[in-house]
Amino acid sequence: MSNELKLHTGFVPVATVNIDGFIQAAHQFPVLSKEDEYELAKDYKQNGNVEAARALVLHNLRFVIKIARGYTGYGLPLADMVQEGNIGLMKAVKRFDPEMNVRLVSFAVHWIRAEIHEYILRNWRIVKVATTKAQRKLFFNLRSAKKRLGWMNQAEVRSIADDLGVKPEEVMEMESRLSNRDVGFDMPVDDDEDYASPVAYLAHDSDDPLQQLEKNDTQQHEMEQLTEALAQLDERSQDIVRRRWLNDDGKETLQTLAAEYGVSAERIRQLEKNAFKKIRTAMAA
Repeated sequence: MSNELKLHTGFVPVATVNIDGFIQAAHQFPVLSKEDEYELAKDYKQNGNVEAARALVLHNLRFVIKIARGYTGYGLPLADMVQEGNIGLMKAVKRFDPEMNVRLVSFAVHWIRAEIHEYILRNWRIVKVATTKAQRKLFFNLRSAKKRLGWMNQAEVRSIADDLGVKPEEVMEMESRLSNRDVGFDMPVDDDEDYASPVAYLAHDSDDPLQQLEKNDTQQHEMEQLTEALAQLDERSQDIVRRRWLNDDGKETLQTLAAEYGVSAERIRQLEKNAFKKIRTAMAA
């Protein structure tokens, strides 16, 4: 390892200085040669030398800054995106295999971008605009794919959908989401504005948000309990309960099930009763 490399072992967290100071400090660490990088990565992987991993992180901070700068158009603090990118870099160092014969930065770019993407999606708006894989792809590519400002015509929509491998409807939906803005729930009413905040027109008898959250959580928990209890029944009992009480298409009759299983309707009723007893016991436990 070079003497120059050994000298650069300090670390300057983003939170301790302003972003300009951090960038200046990060650029004091020179780019590693392929041989030095291999030596450090091998030392960390084989011997668990934390100082070697630390050096790998420090000498690649400049690349995190470069990647983070590419996302400044979202209006979020560069310092925060750099911090998230640093987390991705550390994850990459932990997983990096020097025997793969690739440079660390080529391997780490995926992890750095992934952390920055997650940060942007969590913080760009209060109301999330991208929750599925296809929506995330559109969120990060739609702006660059558009050839002009303003709403797109159908030909542009189809072209972008083909390029990104998504449906035209998804392109239009994301375009609408990106064009909208967040609105406060209880913004003061302005006589000069046509807009009324949601608090002005929501029904007064709507559930309290906390109560609704508790209700949804309880329902989810009960559904999970029911699923686990059903799994403990034999296959025939599961089928009877589902078709009698859980199907969206309607309740199956005792006679229909009796004909299928070659037993009497009374026997189906007994099986149903025993199944409910087992379910109640399992859920109570």
